[in-house]
Amino acid sequence: MENMDYNELIEKVDAMKASGIADLSLEEDLSIAVMNLISLEEHFFFTAEKTGKDEYFDMLQTIRGMRKELLGRMIERYEGEVWCIAKHLLAASMRLLEVGTKMQTNRDLESAKDMFKKSYELFNLFFAVRLKMVDVGDLKTESSEPWTKEDILNKLVDCCKE
Repeated sequence: MENMDYNELIEKVDAMKASGIADLSLEEDLSIAVMNLISLEEHFFFTAEKTGKDEYFDMLQTIRGMRKELLGRMIERYEGEVWCIAKHLLAASMRLLEVGTKMQTNRDLESAKDMFKKSYELFNLFFAVRLKMVDVGDLKTESSEPWTKEDILNKLVDCCKE
């Protein structure tokens, strides 16, 4: 699957969902739960810092443990780069979805649609990685060269240790 772009990935994942080859509804729900747990980690962090109350850091650790366990049901733990990529794909997808809904509320409908499209692309890319439909070394965006493993490591080096 060298040089597969996002549109091809989306088509492939959507076809897989529609064909019934794999029932992804359970994993879709689980992935959205993981997205929300990642957001909760962020909120507990910011709340701890804003209030100066360390108990929010304790709650962050509880949520983090749950997120790690649930993400571990979908991503093989020993594939360190893939683990981090999966986590960040879900986190970015969730954040873009939230940005899109805020834009929609502000009646910036074109920008909202763009954010929703990007969120969906990342969500589908997560499943492409999850289902091993693509080698992480072959990933590319619509306007860039394929990522190398070195590129991925440079981007994720500070966050891959769970």
